[in-house]
Amino acid sequence: MKRTFPMPPSHVDPLLAGASLGLVVVGAVMVGSASISLADGNFGQPLYYLIRHLGAVGIGLAAALAVTAVPTELWHRLNGLILLGCVALLALVLVPGLGQTVNGAARWLELGPIRFQASEPARLFLIMYLASYATRRQAELLTSFRGFLKPMVIVAGVCALLLAEPDFGAAVVVTLTSLGIVFVAGARLRDFVLALVVGGFALGTLAVNSAYRLERLTTFLNPWSDPFASGFQLTQSLIAIGRGEWFGVGLGESVQKLFYLPEAHTDFVFAVVAEELGFAGASFVVLLYVLVVYRAIDMGQTAIREGMAFQGLLSTGIGLMLGIEALINIGVNTGLLPTKGLTLPLISYGRSSTIVTLIALGLLFRIHRELSGVQQASSRRRRSQ
Repeated sequence: MKRTFPMPPSHVDPLLAGASLGLVVVGAVMVGSASISLADGNFGQPLYYLIRHLGAVGIGLAAALAVTAVPTELWHRLNGLILLGCVALLALVLVPGLGQTVNGAARWLELGPIRFQASEPARLFLIMYLASYATRRQAELLTSFRGFLKPMVIVAGVCALLLAEPDFGAAVVVTLTSLGIVFVAGARLRDFVLALVVGGFALGTLAVNSAYRLERLTTFLNPWSDPFASGFQLTQSLIAIGRGEWFGVGLGESVQKLFYLPEAHTDFVFAVVAEELGFAGASFVVLLYVLVVYRAIDMGQTAIREGMAFQGLLSTGIGLMLGIEALINIGVNTGLLPTKGLTLPLISYGRSSTIVTLIALGLLFRIHRELSGVQQASSRRRRSQ
């Protein structure tokens, strides 16, 4: 029997909406600032990247609005097709002629005039599938190793496809997010710890046995030992952050983005934020992420208590994914983690990431509306008794 959730005509979480809007605005400003010199030099159009970024924001907002009109129960019922879409995207990107190689990695899928990074929607699809699986198979997940193993085999397969691109950073995000979802769903602690150990050992072994990944690990520990070669990105990022001090050198006044800091508008945009807006501006960006992640996870827990298990796990998974992506990117920029090649959601230039992140936020707004409807209906019933 299909379950429906009563909803108020319009109900928006002001904290989630404000933090999301703040990230979108800061992202547009910083993409424009960080890319202006590069765009002028490469294309003769200073606003080239900003215009394309704003186009992605427009598409993402339209898609997010469409998602808020679709009952989340539909995604629950379509779990099989969603998993198929996840695997198909990651497999097609490895097919010659369809997958496009950029900087040695086959991460881009080209379908006619549309070109996008396949791992971005695939990660969201996997979260939706796992939330559905944990809801449908909750008893099996709570009581048997087999119930835990089945989704982990799927996660391992998805990670294998990601590593074939190769996209080590996305594999790390997928592993941590997936483990977080099944843990919140009630997986036994011993199963969770075993998977965490096995997954960590597997990813660690891959990192150590790959020459370029091992170089990243050793370089990040002491980038100043080779500041003009393997340590160049990190040293330039640290210089940018150091120049920003408390309140920054001023918007648009970054020196490091002027062909010193590689990928200033993508992977290392946070360093430009810290240089131009200082510790205060960087802290504000971190606070915005904290608010989004907090609202997603808190809303997830509330939904689970109200009997909306799928919606609660989906909200939790989205919060974990965005939080882990932001944590890794900021960790890389500040020298706390080795380089992973992950963008900063909504802040970095990356049209696939921007669109998918906005769609994920659209799902959160839909879940909040449905949850508010259930809570209001429960309150009315209590008052009438």
